Amino acid sequence: MEQFWGHGYEATTVSGLTEAMSITAPSLYAAFGDKDTLFRKAAQCYVDRIMSQVDQALAKASTREAIHELLRTTAEGAVADDSPRGCFMLSEPRLAEHRERTRQRVAARIAQGVASGDVPSSTDPDRLSRFLLAVLVGLSAQAREGADLDQLLGVVDNALSAVPGADSFDV
Repeated sequence: MEQFWGHGYEATTVSGLTEAMSITAPSLYAAFGDKDTLFRKAAQCYVDRIMSQVDQALAKASTREAIHELLRTTAEGAVADDSPRGCFMLSEPRLAEHRERTRQRVAARIAQGVASGDVPSSTDPDRLSRFLLAVLVGLSAQAREGADLDQLLGVVDNALSAVPGADSFDV
């Protein structure tokens, strides 16, 4: 997974995969069939973990708290020392459908906030979720380019100010 995450699908080679896994190419092919199958399995493992974190963040009591938690944990994860920088799901072109599912979850959480009165009724959940996905992708890209946590948290603070009613939320 970290080979694909760190280098992207196209730049990841079978020799790099076998070296990282300490196996031979015939063993890789016997276990997974091909690079694409291995990628899909590795990506699904990553996506399952990330979606659990997304769901935890979106379960916060208020919509603004949920959005803040999602942005903050993304920023922190993007610069974690124990993995490649950025977010595999947000950076890898082949994972666009997972990004869209994340956006839909965020839109549903915003719609829930509108329905409960937690977010102004004039808020368009689809439009705001697209903005927030752009911020998430940007956090990942900036982390890959060397931004540190303080810089990313500055982006989080600015993004949160664009959320309707965010001025009443203390980050």
